[in-house]
Amino acid sequence: MTTLYGIPNCDTVKKARTWLDAKGIAYEFHDYKKAGITAAKLKAWSKVLGWETVLNRGGTTFRKLPDEAKADLNQTKAIALMIEQPSMIKRPVVEYEGGLLIGFKQPEWEAAFGK
Repeated sequence: MTTLYGIPNCDTVKKARTWLDAKGIAYEFHDYKKAGITAAKLKAWSKVLGWETVLNRGGTTFRKLPDEAKADLNQTKAIALMIEQPSMIKRPVVEYEGGLLIGFKQPEWEAAFGK
């Protein structure tokens, strides 16, 4: 089963959902603003992609953090920040049979889903 993690009002998540729908790919949507996200899930993603990839440093939520919260970032601190404020997770994250994608880059998705 494919699971798409994100926030429903995010433009990139909307593009990803539209693409999946157009390709007829069934998926479950996990809204991590409502349903939350576990440290175990973030650690698993970080193991595959690196926490630096999972953490959205370019977003408004991260940029508004006080400097001391952004200082000396490591995986443990980054995961704590992402649990506290899921908007700091880069999106979408897609778990599918055989892999994990983050962000929406159509060529990568076409290669992953073979469509």
